[in-house]
Amino acid sequence: MIDLGAYIERARSAEVDASRGFVCQAVGLVVEVAGVKAATGDRLVARVGTRALTLEVLGFRDGRLLAAPLGSTAGLRQGVACVRCQRGHEVGVGPALLGRVIDAFGEPLDGGPPPPITGAVPLRREPPAPFGRRPVAEAIDTGVRVLDALLPVGRGQRLGLFAGTGVGKSTLLGMLTRRAKADVVVVGLIGERGREVGDFVRNAVGKEGLARSIVVVATSDAPPLVRAQGALRATAIAEHFRDQGAHVMLLMDSVTRYAMALREATLAAGEPPVSKGYTPSVFAALPLLFERAGNGSGQGSITAIYTVLVEGDDLHDPIVDAVRGTLDGHIVLSRELAQQGIFPAVDVLGSVSRAFHDIAPPEQRAHVQRVRELLGAHRDAADLLKIGAYVAGSDPRVDAAVLALPRVERLIRQDIDEASPRSASLALLRKLGAGA
Repeated sequence: MIDLGAYIERARSAEVDASRGFVCQAVGLVVEVAGVKAATGDRLVARVGTRALTLEVLGFRDGRLLAAPLGSTAGLRQGVACVRCQRGHEVGVGPALLGRVIDAFGEPLDGGPPPPITGAVPLRREPPAPFGRRPVAEAIDTGVRVLDALLPVGRGQRLGLFAGTGVGKSTLLGMLTRRAKADVVVVGLIGERGREVGDFVRNAVGKEGLARSIVVVATSDAPPLVRAQGALRATAIAEHFRDQGAHVMLLMDSVTRYAMALREATLAAGEPPVSKGYTPSVFAALPLLFERAGNGSGQGSITAIYTVLVEGDDLHDPIVDAVRGTLDGHIVLSRELAQQGIFPAVDVLGSVSRAFHDIAPPEQRAHVQRVRELLGAHRDAADLLKIGAYVAGSDPRVDAAVLALPRVERLIRQDIDEASPRSASLALLRKLGAGA
């Protein structure tokens, strides 16, 4: 039996191997390890029966490391030896990843063999320098009419997709995966239920979308830091293809579950909460993740869309506020529109693109402004219109809005299998803006 106190003293005096130690305590999501010298973010490996359990160092206290398991702790015992892992901070990359579904560690989930890897990139890396980024100056063809016409997306832009449950978020992501003009699509499914993963890949993405996509999955039953690593792996893969000069679309569903995973891990390590149970580390990690996307100094780009779960349709949730204040714009899905059967249920008035004036020509900006004025006038008079109290001719703005609303809804409404090139979407917008 190991004398824990004596071993710790020997470790402090460097009489033991600094790369080896042992588990001295495990409570909930935190494993305390003594005798190993490691930095935060380093990986440790413990032998549990016939399998290896990887631990990630979160911090240290009283001469012991606080680590979070990246797997099940079933069978973990006090005194089990731990070794500092020399690798684990790299992500295998290569063209063979296209068309594959992998987990947070790069292992295949689609039943196929492990994809051949031709290189490795860091799991975590610094974002491009502020003045080393090319500006967002070109709109991309998303294939989604309401976006191309009314909320254009710029190449290298980072957007938040804010949605409650059951309003068509996954459907919209599937449309982007299949239709958006991009060389590579990287999809990160973070914290999803296993059944939903299969349904999304088979139905929303389909064979057409999967052929040029890489899907990284970390399901809801995975340990917190495994879910967080899924988001980091998807980002690292997107960075690799950007560095190769490709135009990448990164779709992450959802950044809320990434934040929740970090919250679980940091609360277990003893970090105090500051807002709705979220710790300071969570709010520090979000910009680090977002800043890695966007344009770099080369020809490649990452156009990123991060979904944000809006619990109870509360747009003032702390994660919603943090994401909205960091990204280059936000798209809001409306439950009211979804209940009316209008899909994609994009709330045009509630959505904002900070790159709109940089990527939309003057003619499009004028037409979009006209449509927003019509929608705003209709929303102002909505209560009177619902109860039949509005008298035609009372307000010319409202009269014009009532006449134009069916045409605006036809512009927004789009079937999941309907192809709509950007040129066709802009032509419809011109007709609407001209009153045709």
